[in-house]
Amino acid sequence: MEFRPRNYSADRITYALRRTRADIHPLLAPSSPSQLQIVALDSGSNSFYDPLRALDDNGAVSVDVLQESDTSSTVKLTNEASMQNPDKEWSSFKRFLMQRFPVSKMVSVSSMSNAIIKGGGTTYEKSSTSKHLEELEDPQKFMEEGARTITRQEYVSRLHELKDEIVRAWHAGDRVTSLKLSIKVARLLSDTSVLQFYGTVFVLGTEIMDMLGDLVWERIKRKAEFSEDGTKLYSLPENFETSDICPDAKETCYNWFCKIGAIRELLPRIYLELAILPCRRFLHDRHENCLHRLVMMTRGLADPLASSYCRLYMAYSLRKLPSYDIAFLVNSVNDIKALYWRMILAKGGAEGNIINNTRLLFSLMEPTIEFIMQCIFKDASERQVKTVVVELGLGQNEEELFGAFPCVSVVLHHLLKELPTEIVSSSAVKIIHLIECNNDSSFIQYLNYRLLGFKLGESKSQIEDASAVVDKIIQVMTQYDNFDEYLKVVDAFMDIILQNQMDNHLNTILEGMSKRAGTAESEQTNLQSILVKLLSHHNRVEDMFALNHFLEILDVMYGSSRTIVNMHILNMATRDGFICNPTTIQLLFEISQALYDGIEFANVKDADNQPARLISRFVNMVDYGVAMERHLTFLIECRGSFGGINGLKEILIHSSNCLAVKALKCGNKHLSFIKSCIAFCEVTLPSISSQTRQLNLYLETAEVALLSGLVSHSDGLLNSAIGCLLSLDTMEGSKMVKDVDGILSSIRKLCSLLIMVPGNPEIGATYFLKTIISLVNSQSRMKPKIKTKILCSLLSLSAALSQNKLPYIADCGKVLGNDYLFYGDLSYSHELVSLSKLILQDLVDSIQQEPSSVARGNLALEACNCIASSFNPSPEIYVICSKLMETAKSCLSRRDVYLQSTIKFLDKDLPPLSSFEMPPKVCV
Repeated sequence: MEFRPRNYSADRITYALRRTRADIHPLLAPSSPSQLQIVALDSGSNSFYDPLRALDDNGAVSVDVLQESDTSSTVKLTNEASMQNPDKEWSSFKRFLMQRFPVSKMVSVSSMSNAIIKGGGTTYEKSSTSKHLEELEDPQKFMEEGARTITRQEYVSRLHELKDEIVRAWHAGDRVTSLKLSIKVARLLSDTSVLQFYGTVFVLGTEIMDMLGDLVWERIKRKAEFSEDGTKLYSLPENFETSDICPDAKETCYNWFCKIGAIRELLPRIYLELAILPCRRFLHDRHENCLHRLVMMTRGLADPLASSYCRLYMAYSLRKLPSYDIAFLVNSVNDIKALYWRMILAKGGAEGNIINNTRLLFSLMEPTIEFIMQCIFKDASERQVKTVVVELGLGQNEEELFGAFPCVSVVLHHLLKELPTEIVSSSAVKIIHLIECNNDSSFIQYLNYRLLGFKLGESKSQIEDASAVVDKIIQVMTQYDNFDEYLKVVDAFMDIILQNQMDNHLNTILEGMSKRAGTAESEQTNLQSILVKLLSHHNRVEDMFALNHFLEILDVMYGSSRTIVNMHILNMATRDGFICNPTTIQLLFEISQALYDGIEFANVKDADNQPARLISRFVNMVDYGVAMERHLTFLIECRGSFGGINGLKEILIHSSNCLAVKALKCGNKHLSFIKSCIAFCEVTLPSISSQTRQLNLYLETAEVALLSGLVSHSDGLLNSAIGCLLSLDTMEGSKMVKDVDGILSSIRKLCSLLIMVPGNPEIGATYFLKTIISLVNSQSRMKPKIKTKILCSLLSLSAALSQNKLPYIADCGKVLGNDYLFYGDLSYSHELVSLSKLILQDLVDSIQQEPSSVARGNLALEACNCIASSFNPSPEIYVICSKLMETAKSCLSRRDVYLQSTIKFLDKDLPPLSSFEMPPKVCV
C-alpha cells in the first residue's frame, strides 16, 4: 500500500475555477433591468436561492430598523385621558389618590365621624371650623380631647359594612334607610381630621355615593319603561328627552331631589345631589341653572380640604351628563384658587405646626386641581383654551395671554401641564415671567420652570425667540444654590440648548454644575439624564472629554446612574471604528474600570451582560499603531483589571496574536516582542472557561508561534490543544450536541496545522499523529459519525505528510518541514503507512457501527473518496473501497447524486481487481 504522489501546484492550476472580471460588485443592489431579471429567475427557482440578491421592496424597512437602533431612549408621554374612557380614567385616578398619601396603621377620627365609631362617643357642640382651628393650633391636645384612634383597616371595614347595609335596605324596599345611611357616609367627608387618610375616605365614600346614584337611576328608568304590573311599555334611547318620560317617573325623580334638598348639612346635601345628578335628565333637558346653583353652594363650605374634594366630585359628576359648559369647572378652579390664597395669606404670620399642616393641606388639595384641569382641557379647541386662560385671570384677552397677573403657583403648574405645546412655545418668555411673578408656598417654583422646559422640548415647531428663553432661564438657574433644584431645571432645558447649539450657555451650565456638585442620591438621576442627553447630541467621545468640567461632573456620579452613563460613553466610543488616541484610551480604560467595579460579574453570563460586552468591545477596538509594546502593556493591564469577564480573555488573546503577526511583518527585529506576545497568550489561555474556545485559541496561538519560527512554543501549545480534546464533553457521549460541528472543525484545523509542524526526532516524527489516533481510540463512547470524520482527516494528514513537497510551509521556508527533514527516510514513510493501516481498519469498523442507514451510506462515500484520493490503486485499496461502496449502495438510493459521482470517480481512478498483477500462488 503506497500513498498517491501529489503535485499541489499543478492541482491548484488544474482545478481552479475560471475567473472573469465583473463590471459590478456582486453584493451591490441591482439597478439595471438585466440584473432585475436575473433576480426574478433565481427567486422563482426551487433549486437555488441567493439571499444576497433578495430585494427589500423599496428599502424602507431596513432604513427604519437602522433608525430605530440609533434613536435615543427618550420615552414619549401619552395622555391617558385621550386613550381611556372616563370610567377607566376615574378608576385610575382613584387608585393614584389612595396610593399617593401613605398613612400609618392608626387613624385619628373625630367625633364628627359617629358612623365609624360604633357606640357613639363624646358629643361636641363646637362647629367643624372651630374644631379644625383647634387642631391646627394644638394637634396633640385635639387628638386627646376630640378624637379617637382606630386602625386604618377598621375604618375601611366599617365603610364596607355601611355599603352592604345600604344595599340590603334598598333591596328590602326600605329606601328611606338607604338614604339615611348614605347621608351618614357623606357626613364622613366633612371630617378632615383624618388628613392624609382623607383621599382614601373620599374614594370609598364616593363609591357609595355612585352606587346610590345608580340605584336611583335604575329605579326611575324602570318607572319610565315598565308599568306597575311589570309589563314593558317603552325602551328609553340613550339620547332620550324629558318629553319621553311618563309623569309617574318624573314624580319619583322629583321626590328624590326634594328628599335630598331637605338634608340640613350642606356637604352631604351637595354630595348626594351630585350622586343623582344624571337623574336630572328625567326632569329637564337643560341643567345650567342647577349646575350654577351647585357651584354657588360649594362656596359655602368653609373647610378648604373638604371644599376642594367636593368640587373634584362635581367635576367627575358633570362628565356623566350628555353635555355641560366647562365654565362651571373654570369657576371651580377659581374658587379653589381663592381657598389657596386665603391659606397662603394666613400662613404669613403663622409658625410651627400650622405651617407644617398648611403644607400638607396644599399637597392634599393638589390632586383636585390636577383632575379638574384635565376635565377642562380634554378635547378643547385652541380658542376654548385661550378663553379658559383668560377666565382663569391670566390674560387680558385671547390675543394677550400670560401677562403679569397674580396666580397660585400650583394652579399655574397644572395649567401649564394641560396647555397645548404650540401655545406654550409661542408664549414661552411671557410664561417664564409669569412663573417668576408667582412664587408662593403652594408649590415649589423650580418645578414650574422644569415643566415649562419639558413642554418646550415636546414642541415639534421652532420655539419663538429660543435665545431669549434660554437667557432668562440661565438667570433663573443662577439663583438656585441647591444642586438638586439646579439640576432639575437644567435637565428640562438641556435639549433646547443642545438643539440650538448654544455652546456658551452650555459652558455656563456645566460650570454651575461643577460649583454646586454634591453627592446626594436624589441628584444622581438628573445628572444621569443630563449627561445622557449630552452624549446623545455629540458624535465623538473626544468632543465630550474636551467639554469644560465634564470629567469633574462625571467623577461626582456613583451607583446605577454612573453605570448607565459609563455604558453610554463606551457605546459612543466604540461605534465608529478603532480608538487610537492614547489620552482617550486611558480615560475610557478608567471609565471601564469604574463600570466593572460597579457591577457583580461573577454571577452573570457574558451573553446577558451588556457592560461586559461594552468593555470587551472597547478593548478589542484599541489600536496604538506602531507603539506595539504599549498595546501589549495595555492588554496586560486589562487582564488584571477585568479578570471576571470570561469573553474578554478571548479578545485579549486574539489581540495579542494580532500584535505578534503585525510585528512579524516588520521583520526579525521584533522577535523578542513576538515572544512576549506568545508568552502572554500561554499564561492567559488556561483561564479560559470554555474548553472548545480554549482549544481554538491554543491552535490559533500555535499557528502564530509557528509562523514566527518559534517551533518549541508551537509544540507546547499543540500539546495543550490535544490535552483540551481529552476533557471535551462532546468526546464523551456527545452531551453538547450543538458544539459537535465546531469541535470537528477544530480537529480538522489541528490536522491542517500539523502539516507545517516539523517532526521532532527525539519524541518521534509522527508523535502528534499517534497521540490523536490514541485519543480517538480511547473514546469508546464517541459517536461513529464523529469518529469517521476525524479518521478521514487523519488519513488525509498522513497522505500529505508523505509527499516529497508539502502543500504549504511556515515562515516562508525558514522553518523546515518534514519534506526536508525526512526526505528519503524510508523508516519515516513506513511509519506513516503503518499508521494509515490502523486508521483504515478503525475507519471501516466505525462506519459499520453507525445506526442510521442514510448516514452510514454517506460516511462510506466520504471515506471511499478520501481513501482513493490518498493511496495508489492496489488490491488492498480496491477491496476496502469495494466494501465501502457496497455499504453505500445498500443504504442509499441509486439516484443519489453523491453516490453516482463517487462511482464515476472510482471507475476512472481505481481499475478493477482483475487488472492488478496478482502474486503467484504458493503450492504446499
